[in-house]
Amino acid sequence: MRTLSARLAHCALVLGLLLAAAGCGGGPGHDRVTIMIPWSGNEFQAFYSVVKSFEDDTGIQVDVQVTRALTQQLDAAVAAGAPPDLAMLPSVGAIYRYADQEAEKDRKLQPLRVPTDAYLEPFRGLTKVRGEVYAVPVKVDVKSLVWFDPAVTGRPSPADLRKTGTWCLGLESGPTSGWPGADWIADILLAQGDGDAYKQWLSGTLEWNSPPLKQAWTTWRNLVGSGVKGAAVRNFGEAAAGMAGTPRTCSLAHGALSAMGFRKGQSHDYVPSSSTRRLEVSADFVGMFTDDNPSAEAFIAYLARTKAQQSWVNQQAGSAFSADSRVTRYDDAVQQRIAGMLRPDSGYTLCFGAADTMTPDVSAAFYRAVLDYATAGTKDPTGLLDDLDEVQHKLGKSPVPSDKLCATLTSSS
Repeated sequence: MRTLSARLAHCALVLGLLLAAAGCGGGPGHDRVTIMIPWSGNEFQAFYSVVKSFEDDTGIQVDVQVTRALTQQLDAAVAAGAPPDLAMLPSVGAIYRYADQEAEKDRKLQPLRVPTDAYLEPFRGLTKVRGEVYAVPVKVDVKSLVWFDPAVTGRPSPADLRKTGTWCLGLESGPTSGWPGADWIADILLAQGDGDAYKQWLSGTLEWNSPPLKQAWTTWRNLVGSGVKGAAVRNFGEAAAGMAGTPRTCSLAHGALSAMGFRKGQSHDYVPSSSTRRLEVSADFVGMFTDDNPSAEAFIAYLARTKAQQSWVNQQAGSAFSADSRVTRYDDAVQQRIAGMLRPDSGYTLCFGAADTMTPDVSAAFYRAVLDYATAGTKDPTGLLDDLDEVQHKLGKSPVPSDKLCATLTSSS
């Protein structure tokens, strides 16, 4: 049994956050929360530090379920009628798939009563379906970055980024293997022209086997050159470690800082992956799948608070970022500079990563196609893109409204 003071703290938190006060009676199981997450290593440790702070403040126990196959396990749990209270949603497409049902009884995600005004766009807009908040962005990433070791390699110029044979490339990542290539291809398309082709692709009006998309795929394949050999079975983190290996096997890596796995004390720096001011971004959103546990509401509100967000980014070894514009203190110098790209007045245009906006089945097909392309004996992606068009025609375009997927940061964001 919990102590009386713990129950009172629980009720005070729920009431203070304008959440469901009726649950303060503390019915069976309502002083504990289950949450499903995909993280390990530093990401898990940073999250768990926030969990422990919440438990100490409220007396509510948080049971953390860790799985690398989050999409599959969450789908299975929801289908069986036994979902966790909370889950980190694997994509923006998943938010809409679980929440965007005309009949309320068919909606799996529950609406949230948490303020979102402090969140930057496009993250803020993507939390809402039919005007109600269904998810909270607990951490975000900038994907349009190229990494190098300044102690060995000078700051790369745009010409250097077009060279082949120097890239660290690994595509293996368990159930989501292929995502590093998918992110990179999307980033290349985002940098083309005025960026309209990227937006058309996300909205479903640009076919996979169209000239702009085909060009992005072949540009990626030509760029990585011989680095593609063995990449389909090479772990992404291990590949990035090649920048500091003995002997060094590569000098440049593409992707978000949190994915690089830089060791403490390892020298690293970045340049944007293109000269445009368009950035591919992503976020981990948390959503609620049960409607009768006020402790779950209290925890999700706690995660949304600036204090918890600040603690999270400072705990995660200098690699996490927040969509909350009030989070301004980043302890690592490189982290601080990247965070500057996410300031409300930075002038950067943030576009959500393509695979993250698709329905999970379409994004999974995208990842598989990347793996097939990396092992194919030809650089012509036509057959793979035809197959992806067939998959998308069968499963449908992204449910996410296209006008929510990109936003330019200005002082009014």
